[in-house]
Amino acid sequence: MSVPEIRIRTLNQAPLQQNGDYVLYWMIANRRTRYNFSLQRAVDLSKELNKPLLVFEALRCGYEWASDRLHRFVLQGMADNRKSLQDSPAGYYCYVEPEAGHGAGLLAALSKKACVVVTDDFPCFFIPHMLKAVAPRLPVRLEAIDSNGLLPLRAASQIYPTAYAFRRFLHIALPDHLDQIPKINPMSHIELPEFSSVPKEILKRWPMASDDLLQATPEVLADLPLDHRVGPADFDGGMQAADKTLKQFLNVRLERYAEERNLPEEEVTSGLSPYLHFGHISVHEVFKRLADREHWDIEKLRDQKATGKRAGWWQMSETAEGFLDELITWRELGYNMCWQRDDYDQYESLPDWARTTLEEHASDQRDPCYSLEEFEQARTHDALWNAAQTQLVTEGRLHNYMRMLWGKKILHWSESPQAALEIMIHLNNKYAVDGRNPNSYSGIFWCLGRYDRAWGPERPIFGKIRYMTSENTARKFSVDGYLERYGKEKRQGSLFD
Repeated sequence: MSVPEIRIRTLNQAPLQQNGDYVLYWMIANRRTRYNFSLQRAVDLSKELNKPLLVFEALRCGYEWASDRLHRFVLQGMADNRKSLQDSPAGYYCYVEPEAGHGAGLLAALSKKACVVVTDDFPCFFIPHMLKAVAPRLPVRLEAIDSNGLLPLRAASQIYPTAYAFRRFLHIALPDHLDQIPKINPMSHIELPEFSSVPKEILKRWPMASDDLLQATPEVLADLPLDHRVGPADFDGGMQAADKTLKQFLNVRLERYAEERNLPEEEVTSGLSPYLHFGHISVHEVFKRLADREHWDIEKLRDQKATGKRAGWWQMSETAEGFLDELITWRELGYNMCWQRDDYDQYESLPDWARTTLEEHASDQRDPCYSLEEFEQARTHDALWNAAQTQLVTEGRLHNYMRMLWGKKILHWSESPQAALEIMIHLNNKYAVDGRNPNSYSGIFWCLGRYDRAWGPERPIFGKIRYMTSENTARKFSVDGYLERYGKEKRQGSLFD
């Protein structure tokens, strides 16, 4: 078994069918062919059973917040996957729903001829509920494979309340998993039976996505039942775009990361979060390429103590360690929460102290108090907040520091903390390509006290929740360039009109 057992979860009681026609990999979260434990597990089973491998990737259109923006990003990834697998012995079957519900029954039909179904374990959005519903209905064994982070989800037996506590745990537990990385290309140098074709009766009812469809042009997207008001993001999706983004970060931006990552006028962050969210790149690959750049090896951790400190433990450069704290500590802290709590996206999941202080100030006067529509259309009195919302709506991303200010002011100007939470989740998941992810929920709930502590002095509306203002942001950083870039001219011709 080349995939660590801790990353394999069997979801039903159905048997493995030795006489099936193929091993089916149902690709739903790790939408890539590189550094993918799920694909690697499917290849292992194909070799063990001496059966062909069929990779099945589908795209529904009835999911919440479905839009041209999100669909285009995923379709571009599917085009890369098709190209990546075209010369391999595996089959690749990609299906795009033309209307909501059209794909019902497709997975069941494919599984009837399968020996086993392998899929991706992902602890967020609709995927956990979908897997729970599908598992008992399949006639063969369904395995979900965790390829989410450097730390397997089930390596942590508790929810960690702060980044410090989780970081300290990582210092103890992570070294045991750092040498267990997925293969660069699980399809490389293997001998599998050649997959022939998807059964004709299946293709007749659920046609294969065409190359034209995967181009995701405006004309193609216009024919799908999506929210066409949310246009394409300011960047492309897929493995190739992810690789280009990583190269740009390592070669150009990384040296400036430590000093400039919080500056709204600068673009020095990695830009990888959308690709990590949709599985177009693996955190294992990002880590390995950074470690190689730093001439690092795991032996440097041999005598390191679990301090919980952000710097020094990795024995890398200051800027590399700063990035790793975001990539590993903060990102996987959110995964730790989501896989253990079904209510990770509910107000009730906030720490007791945060809910207490927010409820104590629930009756405080809100002036101004904005509606969802006013927030969405960037019609507040605050030019800097409006600029942040404009960037989110028009580009599909939000500067890391501005995302914190954006959320804090929504809390400040909403009729209640519960309403603020709903507004943040809706706007983030609708417009941000990296939304609907454990890491994005961490950011949203941090604005309300998750992973934080009580702060003083106690203030109206916020109580003991950490306070932020546009005025303080403008005093700390230069924001003129950001305001110019995302001011009124940027809004023209966009959703705001």
